[in-house]
Amino acid sequence: MTVKEYIDNVSEDRRGVFLQVLEAIRKGIPADFEECISYGMIGFVVPHSIYPKGYHCDPKLPLPFVSVSNQKNSINIYHMGIYADAKLLEWFVESYKHSTNSKLDMGKSCIRFNPKKDIPYSLIKKLCGKINAHEWIELYESAFKK
Repeated sequence: MTVKEYIDNVSEDRRGVFLQVLEAIRKGIPADFEECISYGMIGFVVPHSIYPKGYHCDPKLPLPFVSVSNQKNSINIYHMGIYADAKLLEWFVESYKHSTNSKLDMGKSCIRFNPKKDIPYSLIKKLCGKINAHEWIELYESAFKK
């Protein structure tokens, strides 16, 4: 599947919102990440040309950083940085309160957005720009590699 095919499979009634979330990620994420299909979602990864070791779960795959998916009840962003960095998570949770009237719905790395509610696109953009690929590699290796 390609990124275009993924987008084409998002239902028309929520494609506009999905594209706005994706565009916020694209505008915020540093240029050293690469957009692709990763784990069945649109992902932004550290390519093997920058990090040849790849992802520890499967070194043939590039190191994932941010993904966005269209789920049954929500549009989800999976941001590995907020999973690995407590200060970044704290910043995001606090900033979220000031960015929207919607209640924050998240798991360890998953932020779920109701497509019918207020989505803080500018906050998504800021979050995605907080860490470049080299900073993510350092954080990843300190947090996840044994």
